[in-house]
Amino acid sequence: MTTAILTRPSLSVSCAGHEGAAPWAEGVESLAGSGLAHAPEWLTVIRETYGHDPLYLSAEDGRGRRAVLPAFLVRRPLGGSVVSSMPFLDGGGPCGTTGEMTDALVARLLDEARRRGASAVELRCAERLSGAGEPMEHKVNLTLALPADDGRLWAQLDGSVRNQIRKADKAGLSVTLGGPEQLGAFYGIFAERMRELGSPVHARRLFTAIFDAFGTRARTAVVRQGETPIGGLVALAFRDRLTVPWASCASAHRRLCPNMLLYWQTLRAACADGFRRFDFGRSTRGSGTYRFKRQWGAEEEPLFWYTIPTSGRPRPAASTHPRTAFLAESWRRLPLAVTCRLGPHIRKYLTQ
Repeated sequence: MTTAILTRPSLSVSCAGHEGAAPWAEGVESLAGSGLAHAPEWLTVIRETYGHDPLYLSAEDGRGRRAVLPAFLVRRPLGGSVVSSMPFLDGGGPCGTTGEMTDALVARLLDEARRRGASAVELRCAERLSGAGEPMEHKVNLTLALPADDGRLWAQLDGSVRNQIRKADKAGLSVTLGGPEQLGAFYGIFAERMRELGSPVHARRLFTAIFDAFGTRARTAVVRQGETPIGGLVALAFRDRLTVPWASCASAHRRLCPNMLLYWQTLRAACADGFRRFDFGRSTRGSGTYRFKRQWGAEEEPLFWYTIPTSGRPRPAASTHPRTAFLAESWRRLPLAVTCRLGPHIRKYLTQ
């Protein structure tokens, strides 16, 4: 059921659950600042894959101006429940016409989180919030403005980048662009790489659900040596931006630069399809993935990640737990089949 309260004169805020996708889509479409994490498809994808309960808030004032805030209640068996906007994605948080409207949405989300016994609200925002405490700012999105044709893109690349692409091409690597028919090839590489990183892998059904929900706005790219897949990515389109939330290449083939050819062919296709910006996804400043994305000419877009307790004063978002390194090393030692079987049961509770 959708419930509504009057938070201020002429400003109403509503909370929609499972039935909220249709009106939510209208609100997202009307807001120029909305991003991929605000897309209505996530309500179905995340709920059906991991069973988390959606808390989709929207606001409208007397002048017809709107604001939206997507979130999910994640009930953890250990550590307590949290409300996250948005789990597994780089962004989320409130998006609206005025600060008053976004403040009202955050206040309502905190109320909803308290009612459901959640210990905290996580918000991943493209802009700083007022009165929400100090955010983590060490993670950034890296995005590249795309020219109208790939010839201009090639010309603006650094010489070392072009040389690495040529190296992959001379090694006989090839890239296939497509849709869900390549998910099997992508997921095999992705699962193996996640184990190497010591991280539980997402369920394969997450990606199946994404393609079911996003349709032709979801795409795959797989790089092969002969007939053998050695890398791949999943990309999602939202308005004039193509985003790559998930990508992996096999470490054993790193010397052949498969990731360079994989991204180059994906960038070429993005130019041909008329996208104006390519989003490489988030990275920690100074990390290896950060440097990889920056070499393409990508620029930083700030991220502000908040953790707001449902009781007490706001505090900075929690940093990495000291036991994380030990757990990651233990995970790396497990057989791949075991990590593929157990990983999704753990990953569903890891909102980052």
